[in-house]
Amino acid sequence: MKFLCVSDMIDPLVYSTNLKERYGDVDGILCAGDLDMVYIDFIVSSLGKPAFFVFGNHNLEEFDLFKKKSFFSDEVDDIHETVTSGHGADYVSNRNLRYKNLQFKIDEKKHSPLLISGVSGCKRYNKGKAQYTEKEMKLQLIKMIPGLIWNKIRYGRYCDIFLTHAPPRHIHDCEDRCHQGFECFNWFIKKFRPSLLIHGHIHLYDLQDKRHTRVLETDVINCYSHLVIEIEQNKKGDKYEHNLFIHSDR
Repeated sequence: MKFLCVSDMIDPLVYSTNLKERYGDVDGILCAGDLDMVYIDFIVSSLGKPAFFVFGNHNLEEFDLFKKKSFFSDEVDDIHETVTSGHGADYVSNRNLRYKNLQFKIDEKKHSPLLISGVSGCKRYNKGKAQYTEKEMKLQLIKMIPGLIWNKIRYGRYCDIFLTHAPPRHIHDCEDRCHQGFECFNWFIKKFRPSLLIHGHIHLYDLQDKRHTRVLETDVINCYSHLVIEIEQNKKGDKYEHNLFIHSDR
């Protein structure tokens, strides 16, 4: 399963009339925050592929429309009183989404839906929206546990992709308050072993900077600007393993 991952800036290689020619073979789009919704509109309408997004700490004009009053574990076609989709993309913050239209081929006879969870925002550094203390962010993760456990019971794994804006603490982050990662994301990795944690927030001014780190069974990837990744899920005995391929056209 191949994804175009974007965050934090409008990339001319993506915001282009050649977008479909370059990335038309992807299966889905992952948007890790700090993006104008018009940009997401353009990508989704050009590629016509499933898209998933969270908010960062900028471009928050529509944040209150999507901010949820409660936490759900959802099939993608469920209908809720609060807004969970728009601009052709599904909002995955504070949700455990089971997306049946994207299926992993587990073996010759079995397929399994994509399991994607997410949270918006970054570490609190002023009184802006979508900023959280460590305690507030961990509470959001704790509220998602029932849905993650259900995933484990039903599908044999908690989560395939954990989509965030901020990184985990001490993995790709910085020491200034605004760009520190969340320690509770490390806790999430340890407890729920997502195959991928996709984040943005940390700008890579040198595109040779490190953007991929393996932590336990999780590949943590900074998708600043854009990146194409490909993931395969395999079942060996009672355990799920994955293969990751990172494609770069820069």
